[in-house]
Amino acid sequence: MPVRHSVIHKIDKKPDGSPAAVYLASTEQIESGARDDLMSQLNDSYNATAGKGWGFFHQESGAHPFSGWLGKYLAGDTDFLSFSTTSVEHLTKLMEESNLTTGGHALFCHYQQGMTDYLVIALVQETEAVTMTEELHLMTVKRLDLDHVRLAARINISEWQNNPQSKQYISYLKGKQGRRLNDYFRDFIGCQEGIDGPGETRTLLKAFSDFVESEDLPDESAREKTHALVSYSMAQAKLGEPITLEKLSGLIDEDRPKSFYDFIKAKDYGLSETLPPDKKTLNKFRRFTGRAEGMSISFEAHLLGDKIEFDEAGGTLTLRNLPTQLTDQLKRVVA
Repeated sequence: MPVRHSVIHKIDKKPDGSPAAVYLASTEQIESGARDDLMSQLNDSYNATAGKGWGFFHQESGAHPFSGWLGKYLAGDTDFLSFSTTSVEHLTKLMEESNLTTGGHALFCHYQQGMTDYLVIALVQETEAVTMTEELHLMTVKRLDLDHVRLAARINISEWQNNPQSKQYISYLKGKQGRRLNDYFRDFIGCQEGIDGPGETRTLLKAFSDFVESEDLPDESAREKTHALVSYSMAQAKLGEPITLEKLSGLIDEDRPKSFYDFIKAKDYGLSETLPPDKKTLNKFRRFTGRAEGMSISFEAHLLGDKIEFDEAGGTLTLRNLPTQLTDQLKRVVA
């Protein structure tokens, strides 16, 4: 993860309503192991945090100037320090107006991962930690709390520049701090909501379930394909990268690498070619399957307790909202 540029400013804003003060860095962070470790930890923490939104820039305007400043930096019209300084001053102004946060260290980092350039911006608080001195004495020190970042966004610069029609080149933490705080930070970036990550992931899993049912696969084969889907999707989530439908299709069935992809397109599920994986939704996805004496049962784990109830003592399943095709067949038999 080569770091191209990084700057850390500090915004001091107390909850008592006193004016915010910004302490601007005079230089970029110098190249060092500490700097690279910090940015790598921030990136890992960001990727591991569940609950992200995905979007794209508003049209540049007086209300949303950030994309214009970023564009000037990328074009070489201004340097990274100047870009981050202008941005953090704007952030401080919005912070004053909203009165929703207590400030923190504003981290700006332009880095490369693989062939892709990213810009990550995060507001990080300080916390205390205990360390040991060379004389074996305990000492309390302050450190940046990367484990509990509440406000952060990451811009896929390469995607923005190469595919400006995309609606998912910005991701941002949604968290549990409240919509007003999320909206204030999103307004600072100038980001509007685009792709619904959880919704897209649910649609993908629904398409996969329909595909497995249409193929009438043996239990073992269904489990293998489910494992391939979840493993790939979770790996992409860990990297902070989107799911690519064509690649996923090839992993699900190596002998017929286009079968799942063609199924999705034929049924018109409305999925994008790439979509952001939602870890919470993926964690709930698991298939229970069983076959015995002419009976085959297969269902997704999230249906348990909703449309399907399991009575452990009686060894029975109660099913609700049966498929129309199945109920029609049963009605004909009863009649």
